[in-house]
Amino acid sequence: MIAADPAYIRLHPLLVRVTHWVNAFAILIMVASGWRIYNASPLFGFRFPGELTLGGWLAGAIQWHFAAMWLLAVNGVIYLVYGIVSGHLRRKLLPLNPSAVFRDVRDALRGRLVHDDLSVYNAAQRAAYLGAIAILLALVASGLVVWKPVQFHALGVLMGDYEGARLVHFFAMAALVLFVVVHVAMVLLVPRTLPSMFTGRVKIKGGTT
Repeated sequence: MIAADPAYIRLHPLLVRVTHWVNAFAILIMVASGWRIYNASPLFGFRFPGELTLGGWLAGAIQWHFAAMWLLAVNGVIYLVYGIVSGHLRRKLLPLNPSAVFRDVRDALRGRLVHDDLSVYNAAQRAAYLGAIAILLALVASGLVVWKPVQFHALGVLMGDYEGARLVHFFAMAALVLFVVVHVAMVLLVPRTLPSMFTGRVKIKGGTT
């Protein structure tokens, strides 16, 4: 347990930090193995470089993909249940005002978005994190259809059957990779956010240790 220190504020509970890093690991494995699976039967006229894929061959990639899938699913359920029951998701991600999102995205693109209070997410961050949750749900739903098209036929109908589910899965993956790239870029622009994902606290500007 972190001792109270007036120079620091508590930012991320332990469970949020653990699920964040487990999630990052599972996504990395799923994307790399998913690219190998994609290369075996491409949807479009390109393949991903073999050096960026995982599994070595189709069967191996599928095994890695399923292992990471269960890790991601269990970890995601734990995070969502905790977030809903504790009120963490409501406090951090709501309310969401479309005009505020537009304003913050515009300011971010102009390099004018401030990050003075890291304990409060701005509208752009709230939209991004809610979007990431929606993307992960789309990945899970479309992945189930691709995995078991007969058993999840009713769900597949909503996506255009098997081939439609493959397209949904691919574009959801692309959206998730884009989110990760932007997320990492923002961490690089505001590097004092990174230590808080390990320690759970952040130093107040002007505070002393």
